[in-house]
Amino acid sequence: MEHARIADTDMKVSRIGLGTWAIGGSMWGGTDREASIATVHAAIDNGITLIDTAPVYGFGTSERYVGEAIADHGDGDDVVIATKVGLNWKGKKIFRDSRPERIRAEIEASLDRLQTDHIDIYQVHWPDDETPIRETAETMKELYDEGLIRAIGVSNYSVGQMNEFRRHAPLHVSQPPYNLFERDAGEDVIPYCAEHGITVLSYSGLCRGMLTGKLSPSSTFSGDDLRRKDPKFQPPYFERYLDAVKKLNEYALWRYGRTVMQLAIRWVLDFGHDGVALWGARTPEQTDPMPGALGWSLDEAARVAIEEIVATHVTETPERSLASFLGPPHRSRITL
Repeated sequence: MEHARIADTDMKVSRIGLGTWAIGGSMWGGTDREASIATVHAAIDNGITLIDTAPVYGFGTSERYVGEAIADHGDGDDVVIATKVGLNWKGKKIFRDSRPERIRAEIEASLDRLQTDHIDIYQVHWPDDETPIRETAETMKELYDEGLIRAIGVSNYSVGQMNEFRRHAPLHVSQPPYNLFERDAGEDVIPYCAEHGITVLSYSGLCRGMLTGKLSPSSTFSGDDLRRKDPKFQPPYFERYLDAVKKLNEYALWRYGRTVMQLAIRWVLDFGHDGVALWGARTPEQTDPMPGALGWSLDEAARVAIEEIVATHVTETPERSLASFLGPPHRSRITL
């Protein structure tokens, strides 16, 4: 197992963390309690010591399942829980809300669902342009000073937004999306974190299942599955990305005896940042390959080969940004 230290804390975590968005069911076609709890147990059994969740994942479902699973597991005391704050909802309408009163209400609900008296890593889920960053940051610092949280983080924040946040509170963690196909954070957010000693906890390392090698051109996405709105999963891009995944898998098997999943996460850890990469899973079997992404490294020749494969097959990328279909609206832009 490889470990990373959360900046300016005594917390040491596995360099792969379990992402539990899909466990919540919302935007992933439903959930199963027993399978979800078994998935968390399997991840811990595989040496994973960081579990990332959020209230909005299934409107509390993911946090509840994570809390139950860790309470039930014999090694649960060694697990670091990362959750989030700053989103609100009415019915199924989700919107950004990082007002101090919302943060105070959310942490009480999260503590209850997670069955704990503190949260290890507490992250503002999305920037809220309608609430001054100063107010959000100062409230987070209050929770930190009160011992309710052990580390402060932000997710999907720009460099400018992190700069403003750090004027009013310490910042230990930043969680951007980052994978072989989505690298914007590598241009600015990740170098900024390296410069200022902020631990990167990147999400979507498998690009919402694209880099698992399990999808085919005939794969379909139904119900509220977010990939129905994701341009990478629509023509003409979908088959191009899958062609790249096929070649990456062939290369991984030939060169390292690994799968494309393991290659993709290893690439993030070796060439993306020295922090933690989240691996999303919703069944115990999906955690089994996790250890195979650790304990080895990609060399420069592999990096070049991977770049050539991606450049050859992904000749055109969607114009829409990740935030345009993942990011929830602000309060003033929805009808409650």
